[in-house]
Amino acid sequence: MGQTMNLRRELAPVDPAAVEALVRATGVFSAAEVAVARELVEERMARGVASGYEFLFVEDEQGLLGYACWGPIPCTEKSFDLYWIAVRPEQQGGGVGRRILRAAEEEIARAGGARIYVETSTRAAYDPTRAFYERCGYARAATFDDFYAEGDGKAVYLKVVG
Repeated sequence: MGQTMNLRRELAPVDPAAVEALVRATGVFSAAEVAVARELVEERMARGVASGYEFLFVEDEQGLLGYACWGPIPCTEKSFDLYWIAVRPEQQGGGVGRRILRAAEEEIARAGGARIYVETSTRAAYDPTRAFYERCGYARAATFDDFYAEGDGKAVYLKVVG
């Protein structure tokens, strides 16, 4: 990679638009999903910790390289959802996603989390995503056929971190 990457937890005014652009650029997410990604950033900016959303951003000289969003699962003791992880398309496969994921896992463990759940589609377009989670130590815990739509199931992955 050779470039300088910075990790940042604090949100900045540019983040809603930067996250929206990054998620859209991946070419994987629907317009509704892109809107949700932006809305979660805006929710955190408006409500702070009470929003239930935590973020980690990785940037270089050109801006946002990738980000993760997670939060505690209500009514559980030590379980967290990893809601989003996305990396700029030209940076995928270069270790940025792994760096973001590891940093998010460390933050979750520091916050008392022990179990991280990730939900993703079973569509072929998500094959690389599921393979990424598996390479990072996540195991498929459940599959729900036709969850999102006919032929589009939900795969739930789990990693125990504490």
